[in-house]
Amino acid sequence: MASSAAEVGPVESNGSKKRAPDGERGSYRFKNKKNKTGNILTTTGSNEEVLLADVQTLLKKHTLEDSSTDAENGKSESSLPERLSEVEVTVAEISSTGDGLALSPDSKHVYVVPFTAPGDVVKAKIFKHTPNHHYSLADLIKVEKPSPHRDDSLIKCPYFASCSGCQFQMLPYQYQLAHKKTIVEKAYQQFSNLTPGIVPPVGDTIGSPLQYEYRTKLTPHFDGPPDSRRSDGRKGIKRSFKEVPPIGFMKKGTRITIDIEDCPIGTEAVRKGMKSERKRVANQIDTYRKGATILLREDTKRIAKSEFNAEEAKESAEKNGAVIEDRGDYIHEKTCITDQNGKSTEYIDNFAFINPAGAFFQNNNSILPTFTSYIRDHILPPDQPDHKIKNLIDAYSGSGLFTITLSSLFTHSLGIDISPSSIESAVSNARLNGLPESQANFIAADAANLFASIESNADETVVVIDPPRKGCDESFLRQLLRYSPARVIYVSCNVHTQARDVGVLVGGMKDVDGGFGPGNGVYEIESLRGFDFFPQTGHVEGVAVLRRNAAEDKADTKGNEAAGS
Repeated sequence: MASSAAEVGPVESNGSKKRAPDGERGSYRFKNKKNKTGNILTTTGSNEEVLLADVQTLLKKHTLEDSSTDAENGKSESSLPERLSEVEVTVAEISSTGDGLALSPDSKHVYVVPFTAPGDVVKAKIFKHTPNHHYSLADLIKVEKPSPHRDDSLIKCPYFASCSGCQFQMLPYQYQLAHKKTIVEKAYQQFSNLTPGIVPPVGDTIGSPLQYEYRTKLTPHFDGPPDSRRSDGRKGIKRSFKEVPPIGFMKKGTRITIDIEDCPIGTEAVRKGMKSERKRVANQIDTYRKGATILLREDTKRIAKSEFNAEEAKESAEKNGAVIEDRGDYIHEKTCITDQNGKSTEYIDNFAFINPAGAFFQNNNSILPTFTSYIRDHILPPDQPDHKIKNLIDAYSGSGLFTITLSSLFTHSLGIDISPSSIESAVSNARLNGLPESQANFIAADAANLFASIESNADETVVVIDPPRKGCDESFLRQLLRYSPARVIYVSCNVHTQARDVGVLVGGMKDVDGGFGPGNGVYEIESLRGFDFFPQTGHVEGVAVLRRNAAEDKADTKGNEAAGS
């Protein structure tokens, strides 16, 4: 390990989570939430909304032809099975949330069953009905008849189908990639409000070079003492553990932490760190009064082969659990950091990034060279060597991933992030990679107000946006439309909010004039594609490339005209 237990402890949290009345079922993720978006952004892209959209689409597909016949025969929706009863169902498809969707015999209700594949005949136990939305949530009890798509010999984790982390270990990888393409397609069909002809075909999902041992960061946790309460701190009560609690991740669909000794999607260094930290916590459990989250972050030391000492590397491996990897001209020595305030180093091709170990950075290093190369190949107009673009604005820049890896294509690159600590890391990373301030600089500002100080000509500018899962807010989209840069690259970890936002950029926003008249859209979609940053899971990263509409009706646009919101 790269940090000692004496110096570093997990981040402590409040006591153990309260159990539901049945002692098993916690607050499931599919719960009603208030829509906190404004009038224009009518979806939050939450799992609840995405699941409901998929359920409605499936029901519509299967009930339109039967509705008139049912009415003639006086049929109505069958009564639902009792809660906690078991049903046998056939899975029709996988939702964009990663769960299987199975139709009731009358095709008027859907059972949501995790860890299933299309064609599986399964026994499932119902734990929640949502009759107003015509679906029920269920646990997988048994696969009665496996689908041709299912191959259980592919499963590498003994906790699969219990742990909430992975959904697809039983599916061949090419099938996973094909499914994730449909996630992007459905996102734009259901959430963009664009007509089908406006949305181009989605490209095939680009896969991860590693399907296991790819995650460079894991955060297992353990709950507080069973008798702890949230009010303990206020009342000055100090609880203690009578035994080592489960250390791991949540059981699917519950708030119960299950004990997980190893996670095969973590890198080898992270898995070694997990083993070491579990042992340390067990040895020191009497010093804890609360639950805690454990940080496991991979750190890489790059050594030129000419300077590599095999004996020293062997000693490091024995002492720190280091993993030695041959990377051509270099040797990578990888260790696991557990200190939230420690620094971790990652390499993407020849770019180096040093960040606080607890800070956000993409967790699958194996796909980052391909990913950044794709952005690089698509950020400028294709087949237009005489283009005028020379400026890059990287909104939501974080520690500088895009600003730094793309900077050689531009005269000037500007990264903007709301977090001063991220900007500090970005500035340091830029200098680490030999980029002077004149070529790449960074400012801390809320993305909703970032265009207020932009002076570069919009015709000569590309904007890259990589917002959090909630997507962009209306103020940001309003400013972006008014500024109307020549191109926009929208990277997203939530393709549903991406589809929503792209729909605004393409379809327009009321009373906002980006040069084509108030309320008119400014962009057309050049390409859409997914990237599989998280194999074995239902997540897909989306990249949308937008180009400004033809310039005949475009007014001359300067950056300073977009100031304000």
